[in-house]
Amino acid sequence: MARKILEKDGKDFLIPFILITTCFALWGFSNDITTPLVKSFSKIFRMSVTEGSLINVATYLGYFVMAFPAAMFIQRYTFKAGVLLGLTLFAVGVFMFLPARAMGYYYPFLLAYFILTCGLSFLETSCNPYIYCMGPEDSATIRLNLAQAFNPLGAMFGMFIAMEFIQGRMSPISTEQRAELSELEFNALKDHDLGVLIGPYLGLGVFCLVLLALIRFQKMPKVGAERSPKPIRTAMKELFNISNYREGVIAQFFYEGAQICCWTYIIQYGTRIFMAEGMEEKPAEMLAMRYNIYAMVLFAISRFICTWLLKYIPAGRLLSILAILALSFVTGVILFPDRNGMYCLVAVSGCMSLMFPTIYGVALRGVGENVKYAGAGLVMAILGASIIPPLQALIIDSGVNIMGLSAANVSFIIPFLCFIVVAYYGHRAYVRHYIVTPGKDQYK
Repeated sequence: MARKILEKDGKDFLIPFILITTCFALWGFSNDITTPLVKSFSKIFRMSVTEGSLINVATYLGYFVMAFPAAMFIQRYTFKAGVLLGLTLFAVGVFMFLPARAMGYYYPFLLAYFILTCGLSFLETSCNPYIYCMGPEDSATIRLNLAQAFNPLGAMFGMFIAMEFIQGRMSPISTEQRAELSELEFNALKDHDLGVLIGPYLGLGVFCLVLLALIRFQKMPKVGAERSPKPIRTAMKELFNISNYREGVIAQFFYEGAQICCWTYIIQYGTRIFMAEGMEEKPAEMLAMRYNIYAMVLFAISRFICTWLLKYIPAGRLLSILAILALSFVTGVILFPDRNGMYCLVAVSGCMSLMFPTIYGVALRGVGENVKYAGAGLVMAILGASIIPPLQALIIDSGVNIMGLSAANVSFIIPFLCFIVVAYYGHRAYVRHYIVTPGKDQYK
């Protein structure tokens, strides 16, 4: 079965598939070692949740800014060239943490995260359509889900490193105690914590350089090397005249926002619950991060299960079912003021596992030779992870209390609204692909 989905025109893509799939694990690790650090940066620099969420803005803005330049680059060259440039930019961004730490200011870190994710934008713009093209189109969604299944494995490892080697080794001094430190004491503590924080990133940079060398010297297929005669304006006009693709970009935007909200603010949500049970702030944060890892374990297991289910359930239908389940669990996150809400929040990750690659694969149906630009548009939709989480942070910082529900609970109305969009797209995709009048172009 694996050989069939990784063969095209008599060519076997197993080794290239393994190498490119390693990139999926790499950006999973990078994104999810970063997500829990919104809370850490807020403590280190004595900032609000909203200011700390600028990490998300800088991180995912890089995806948006660089997606189409990446598509134009791989249009001119190859997918392999795009992967190599992406790994190079990623390494540059990671090693910029060294001067950022030396300066001791927050904003150089934002610039480093931005450069780092410009590299990730190149990787995602190159790797997703590369995997898509490594076999027959009718197995593309399965192939994408298989490759994406290694993304949460990297993400789990990233969260573990964030918990054990960053959060676990930072100073246990609480937010309130930090606010009372003198400037000299604060700067000494900040330098210590930043040193702890950047260590794993530097190791990630070394791994990135090794992976770059392996891909550089490995003979890779020329899939995607053919250049389209169409200018980008013509290609994009054709793409956005396809309702299935246009709505897919919108659904991806809202899904990315929901995902990062659920994985970022589980720390604030859990810390509030566990402190209400009598814990100190640091143990409460560590336990909340442990629940975040549980969520990622469920995400990874669910990805493999859902990839198997795709053989029996149409992609659009499964997408809408999981989005409706996510809505049910988010309702519990909002309404339960205790650990039951945490259990619901963990369960949401099991529902999200299928969403990114399935929306990606479904949205690329019928785009033809515009697949590179189409992939770039879907990567640009990751901008949702930059725009939507700060909206939730504003609700958390507001301290609003509605019907006895804390601001942390109420804030999850934001991902709730996002999952409505995903559920609607899944339903529309299913109707287009299976219920339209035979012979009609279902993608228009």
